Amino acid sequence: MKKILGICLLLLSHWAFAQTQLIRITTRNTSLLYSVNAQGRLIQRYFGQTVTADSLAKSSQEAYLTAGMESLLEPAIRIVHHDGNPSLELKYQSHNASRENNTTHTVISLKDPVYPVSVTLHFESFYEEDVIRSWTEITHTEKSPVLLTAYASSMLHFNAGKYWLTQFHGDWAKEAAMVEESLTPGIKTLESKLGVRANMYQSPMFLLSLNNAAQENTGETIAGTLAWTGNFKFDFQVDEKRALHVSAGMNPYAADYTLKPGEVFTTPAFIFTYSSKGKGQTSRNLQHWAVNYGVLDGRTPRLTLLNNWEATDMHFDEQKLTSLFGGAARLGVDLFLLDDGWFANKFPRNSDNAGLGDWEPNREKLPHGLGHLVKEAGKQGVKFGIWLEPEMVNPKSELYARHPDWIMKLPNRDEHYYRNQLVLDLINPAVQDFVYGIVDKTLSENPGIAYIKWDCNRMLTNTYSPYLKEKQSHLFIAYTRSLYKVMERVRTRYPHLPIMLCSGGGGRTDYGALKYFTEFWPSDNTDPVDRIYIQYGYSHFFPSNTMAAHVTNMGKQSLKFRTDVAMMGKLGYDIKVDDFTPQELQFSRDAVTTYNRIRDIIWYGDLCRLVSPYEAPRAVFQYTSPDKRQAVVFHYLMNTRRTDVFNVVKLQGLDPQRNYRIKEISLFPGTSSSFSNQVYTGDYLMTAGISLTPGRVKPLTSNILEITAE
Repeated sequence: MKKILGICLLLLSHWAFAQTQLIRITTRNTSLLYSVNAQGRLIQRYFGQTVTADSLAKSSQEAYLTAGMESLLEPAIRIVHHDGNPSLELKYQSHNASRENNTTHTVISLKDPVYPVSVTLHFESFYEEDVIRSWTEITHTEKSPVLLTAYASSMLHFNAGKYWLTQFHGDWAKEAAMVEESLTPGIKTLESKLGVRANMYQSPMFLLSLNNAAQENTGETIAGTLAWTGNFKFDFQVDEKRALHVSAGMNPYAADYTLKPGEVFTTPAFIFTYSSKGKGQTSRNLQHWAVNYGVLDGRTPRLTLLNNWEATDMHFDEQKLTSLFGGAARLGVDLFLLDDGWFANKFPRNSDNAGLGDWEPNREKLPHGLGHLVKEAGKQGVKFGIWLEPEMVNPKSELYARHPDWIMKLPNRDEHYYRNQLVLDLINPAVQDFVYGIVDKTLSENPGIAYIKWDCNRMLTNTYSPYLKEKQSHLFIAYTRSLYKVMERVRTRYPHLPIMLCSGGGGRTDYGALKYFTEFWPSDNTDPVDRIYIQYGYSHFFPSNTMAAHVTNMGKQSLKFRTDVAMMGKLGYDIKVDDFTPQELQFSRDAVTTYNRIRDIIWYGDLCRLVSPYEAPRAVFQYTSPDKRQAVVFHYLMNTRRTDVFNVVKLQGLDPQRNYRIKEISLFPGTSSSFSNQVYTGDYLMTAGISLTPGRVKPLTSNILEITAE
C-alpha cells in the first residue's frame, strides 16, 4: 500500500510540475503551446502568432482526444483492448526537444494509466519556413492484439467568431478547383476512399481562415496537407460553444487495424502552417519548406522535355521516334520522353486494353530495344526518358495469365475494369520485387535513361488482396506503405533519377510521395485557360518546380498564350514540333532559353498571386527573387468582354528604395511590346501600381514582364 501511495504521490508531483510549464513548439512567427491539466492530460493552450506570455490561453481542449471516455467530440484515436474495453485515457508522461540547425523535434509521451498503451506525439518545427510536421506513434504491450479504429496524425483546436474552409476538389481534367464555405455547427469531412489514385476527386489539402473569408494578404489563415498517398480524412467539427476541432490523418474507413503487442503504428505526417498575413504567406511558407525539405532534390535543376504522346499516341516505330529527337534538339529542351505504347509482345500495347504487366520492349516497334533509342537521342544532344505504369495490369497480358494470385480482385465477384485494367497486389512482397524489378531492369539494361514518368491510371474498386487473406481491413494502409517500400528500394539504387509522379492527371499530389519523386503531373487537361485555375489551386501548397506544365495543342489559344502558362511551372512540350511554322519554332526556342534564364526566380522565389482568376477574367502572378533584385510577372487575359475594365496592379515584395526597369519578354517574332521600357521605384510599383493592359485588350492574350533592379 505504501508503495502504491508513493507512486501516486510521485505522479501527482510530476503532473503538478508539468502544469507549471508550457510545452512550446515554435517557429519564427508561430507558437503552438501545450500544458498538462489537473487530471494529468495534455491540453492545447494556444496556436497562432508567436507569443511570449505563458499565461495566454485561448484553448483548454485535450490535445489528442480519445474515444470511450467523457468527451462528446469526434476522437483522434479509438482503440478496443484485448478484453473488449473500447476506451482510452492518455496522461502526460514526459516530453523532450532536440534542435538541429533550422529544425526542432519535440516529442510528447502519453500513456494510459490502466492499460499498457502508449501514444507519442511528434512535432517537427521548421523555424525559418514557419511550418510544422506532426505525426503520432501508437504502441502497446497487452497480452493480445488490440484493434485501432481511428488514428489521426494530428489534432488542432481553435476559438474564433467564424471559420471559413477552402477545399480543393474536382475530377479528371478538373483538378484542384477551389470552393470556400463558412463552417456551421456540426462536422464537415473531406476524405478519399479510392485507395490508389486517391486524390481523383478531393485533394488532401485545405485552407482554414479564422473570423473572415480567406484573403491573399490579410487575416489568420492555416494551410494543412497530409503526407500520404492513400485514403485520407480531414474532420472539421464546430461544437456547441462554436469552438472548432480539426483532425487530420488516414481515413479509417474499412481500415480497422489489428495492432500486435510491441508493434509501432506510425501515422503519416500532417504538414501545416499558420500566418496572420493571409493565404499568400501560408503558400510561400509551404513552397519554401518544400524545396528545402519536402521534395526530392528540391533545389536541383529540373529537365525541360518533349513528350511524344500528342505526336504519335501509341502508334509509332523506331524510325518515327528517332525522327522526333531532332524536334527536341531544335526546341533546345533537355530530354525526350517516350510515353505509353512501347512494350509487350504477345499482347502488344497498341491500345489501353492490352499489355500492361509485360514490360519488355515490343520487338515490332522497337527491334533494337530501348538502348538504341537512348544512343540515338544522345547523338541529337538530348537525354532519353521512359513511361512506366508498374502497379497495374491488363487482363489481356501474360502477367495476368501467369499470376492470377497477384491481382487485386474479389474472389467471387465479376472483375471491375477502369481504363481496361486492374491493380496489382503490391502488398505481396513478391509483387513488390516484381515492380522494383521492372524499374531496375529497365534502368540497368539501358543505363542512359535519365527520367521516368511513373503513371497510375485507376483507383481501387471491388478490392480484395489475395495476400492479406483474412486481414482485408489492413489493405488500404498496407498498399500505400508497400508503395513506399518499393520507392525506398528504387531511391537506394537510383537516388537522384528524376521521376514524375503521374496518376491519370492529379490523382497523386501529396508530400508523402514527393519524398521519392521530383515533380508531379497536375492534370491531363492542358488547355491553358483551365490550367491557370489548376495551377492556381496547387500553388497554395506546392512550388512551381514540382508542377509539370506542358505546351500542347489542347485549347484554341495562341502558341504564345499556351507557352506563357506552361512557363509558370516546370516547362515541357507535348506537341508536333515538325508542324511549327518557322516563327513558332523560333518563338519556342527563345522561350526555352528565356525559361532557363529566369527559372530560378519562378522555382525558388516568393510567389504573390496579385489577381485571382476566380475574381476577374484575368490572372496575375508575381515571382520575386529572395534578394528582391529581380521579379517576373505573368499576366493572362482570359475570356474578357468589351465592357471589362482592368485597374492598375500593385506589385508586392520589392525593395521600395530601389529602381526597377520593366521589360516585356517572351515576345512572338514580328510583334512589339505595348510596355515602355521604363524605370520605376519599388515604392511606386507597390503603392501606385502599373497598368498591365496599356494597349488594346484582347481575350486570351498574355504577357511576361521581367523586372530588374538597377
